[in-house]
Amino acid sequence: MDKRILVVDDDPELRELLRGYLGGNGYAVDVAGDGAAMRQRIAAAAPDLVILDLMLPGEDGLALCRELRAAAATAALPILMLTARGEDTDRIVGLEMGADDYLP
Repeated sequence: MDKRILVVDDDPELRELLRGYLGGNGYAVDVAGDGAAMRQRIAAAAPDLVILDLMLPGEDGLALCRELRAAAATAALPILMLTARGEDTDRIVGLEMGADDYLP
C-alpha cells in the first residue's frame, strides 16, 4: 500500500507540482486548498504525512497544526510546514506549534 501524503496549500500550481513529483515517486497524494478541505480529506482517508502551508485563506497553517496536534486521531500525524516565510522566528513558532519540520 502506498504511503498517503496530504498537501495543504492555497497555491494550485504548487499543489499540482507536489502532487506530480510525490506521486511520481510512489506516494498517493491528495491536495487541499484550505482548512475545511483539509478536514474533509483527513476524514475521508487518513494521511501518513501532511505538508502544510503557513499562509492559507481563513485559518492559517499554525492554527491547523495546533488543531491536528490537539485531536487524538491526528496527534501523532507527521506535519511538515512548507512555506515562503523563512525567518528564524517563523520556524521557531512553527516547530513550537507542533510541526515536525519546517522548510522555507
